[in-house]
Amino acid sequence: MEAVPPALDVSIVVPVYGGSAALPELRERVAAAMRAAGLRHELILVDDRGQAEAWPTIQALSAAHPEVVGLRLSRNFGQHAATVCGIAEARGAWIVTIDDDLEHAPEAIPALLAAGSAETPLVYGTFAQRTHAGYRNFTSELMRLALKRAFPDLNESYTSFRAIHAPLARHLVALGHNRPYIDGMLSWLTSSVATVEVDHGERQHGRSTYTLRKLISHALNIFVTFSHLPLRVATYGGGVLAAISFVYLAYVVIGRLTGHITDPGYTSLMSVVLLACGIQLLILGVIGEYIGRLMSAAYRRPVYIVAHRVGRHDDSHDR
Repeated sequence: MEAVPPALDVSIVVPVYGGSAALPELRERVAAAMRAAGLRHELILVDDRGQAEAWPTIQALSAAHPEVVGLRLSRNFGQHAATVCGIAEARGAWIVTIDDDLEHAPEAIPALLAAGSAETPLVYGTFAQRTHAGYRNFTSELMRLALKRAFPDLNESYTSFRAIHAPLARHLVALGHNRPYIDGMLSWLTSSVATVEVDHGERQHGRSTYTLRKLISHALNIFVTFSHLPLRVATYGGGVLAAISFVYLAYVVIGRLTGHITDPGYTSLMSVVLLACGIQLLILGVIGEYIGRLMSAAYRRPVYIVAHRVGRHDDSHDR
């Protein structure tokens, strides 16, 4: 029996956190771009509990426009979990993920889809120049360099503006990772990736909710959850410290035997002891983070929980 083709050409998934004011314009521009390209679409808005006004806005859009599906999570699960939630609900032959702040132009979606195929199931929209603040661009570049070191197979041009072929998207959802990092998971699933250069728009509503603290927290979560690099750094650091301590010990013993050192000194001894203890505690902390993540996986914490939905269905379910 042949598989029934999807009824829709594309599902556009939008995790909503701090950009609810832009949603009416986003819906309008998406509809115009899809209409001009002759593409049947649905718009899936996932409320990740960032702003109180987000859900009423989504409800109003869904009531006025049948292509809009609204999902409200039970709490804030994070951008990647909210995106996975929308991908799981998608019915299109392709799924496009796009931010809620209009920095990703909906008019570029047809170009992403045109670059994809069954042989190239993943397409990233890349930006020649970003409109973020200077510190954000700088930290993003540092993050890319570090991630490339930790994930050699990760596409260097990854962004949250993606087009994913539906079969690949189903594999992504099936992974069920309770702390998802979509681009890392996609790197596990395919190496056939295309990129399309698009414009990076100016944020028109509100301010970015990605503070420096959140960016650092997000980076640490990625490294601890998806990479063994911190463990390797701890191992190599411990090895270097042990080598330095051994050399210093040999120096003290030889100096004592030859009479060059008559009193090694309390200060130098305590410095070595405190440094060694500090490194040991750091290594234990890294190991503890990994154990904690393993426990979370063993507990099978949900990736997300949908509390309410409007549009296509009105029932709730967990993932």
